[in-house]
Amino acid sequence: MDNIDIQLSDQPLVVQQCIDYVASGHSGGTAIFVGTVRDQTKGRAVVRLEFEAYAPMALSEMKKIAEQIQEKWPSQKISIHHRVGNLVIGDIAVIIAVSTPHRKAAFEACEYAIDTLKQTVPIWKKEIFEDGEVWVAAHP
Repeated sequence: MDNIDIQLSDQPLVVQQCIDYVASGHSGGTAIFVGTVRDQTKGRAVVRLEFEAYAPMALSEMKKIAEQIQEKWPSQKISIHHRVGNLVIGDIAVIIAVSTPHRKAAFEACEYAIDTLKQTVPIWKKEIFEDGEVWVAAHP
């Protein structure tokens, strides 16, 4: 299916790039999710995160999510970008942008994308704390 932009990058992600990609004169709604590195998890101070991915499968699974969205909602364009490597507090880890004719579908599709990504895409996160580190399960 067309109108899908999928990226896995070790470079900083740019929200405007995703917004520009999904912009469409046919769309009345665009929903955007931006996931950033926060400074704490369960009361522990986070220093940084490390993301690793099995890139070929991660890209394939991200594309599959976009295709599922196009089947379930009348989406115009979908952009899913995920970062790998070392990220510090405030860095963007993931961006999802979806444009649809109406806002409700855009919100639903965007939420579906991030929830499904966290469940199915082989991207692993290590949280580095001031007093240790832990790999977070990729799939609940």
